[in-house]
Amino acid sequence: MPFLKKQSYSSEDYWKLPDGERAELIGGKLYSMAPPNFLHQKLVMEISGTIREYVKSHGGTCEVIPAPFAVNLDAEDRDWVEPDISVICDKRKLDDRGCSGAPDWVIEIVSPSSRKHDYSTKNALYTEAGVREYWIVDPAKERITVYYYEEDAAPFLYTFDMSVACGIFPDLKISVEELLKEP
Repeated sequence: MPFLKKQSYSSEDYWKLPDGERAELIGGKLYSMAPPNFLHQKLVMEISGTIREYVKSHGGTCEVIPAPFAVNLDAEDRDWVEPDISVICDKRKLDDRGCSGAPDWVIEIVSPSSRKHDYSTKNALYTEAGVREYWIVDPAKERITVYYYEEDAAPFLYTFDMSVACGIFPDLKISVEELLKEP
């Protein structure tokens, strides 16, 4: 939900938010972020852990960073987002503030308050910024929508019980159902 105090916000406003207040700056609007629930955080932890273990076991150098983590998607410094999971393979994009430029892979876990934002606004923003791959993990629908932007193809839909192939790591497959199973 956008803040309604000003007509337009800048990156300076974004960086001056009070400690603990999370928001995203998109096209000059600040969008407040609701605190995540347990399932949301469990999915972030399990998916990012799976990707990180894959990268490490294959001698990769990509960084797997869960939210909160600031990502500046444009040179004009107008769009700052906090993807639930960012995979960044070009370490030159990383600094103390976060990531400057598009991550290679972005994963968003849909919350009731972020549904429209994740499926519409962020989808357009990520494709325009040059993100290579975008996953929308939707716990309410038990579905993953995958955009392989480099292929310029229609999105792929998977259910939680299916193995989803990762585009940037071709031999990595993730099954959300398997990740959520109790040990």
